[in-house]
Amino acid sequence: MTAVRGGRAAAFLAEVEQDDPQEVMARWTGQYRRGNERSAKNHPRNARR
Repeated sequence: MTAVRGGRAAAFLAEVEQDDPQEVMARWTGQYRRGNERSAKNHPRNARR
């Protein structure tokens, strides 16, 4: 678990407002390895309601 404070927290929140929160968290935590996050976002099963 990681705590983000100060300027980094503000940068993270600003990025979350502009993009998919799960994708942003994956990039920030380094769990963005497989490359299927972008294609999975467009899958019908993951469609936003």
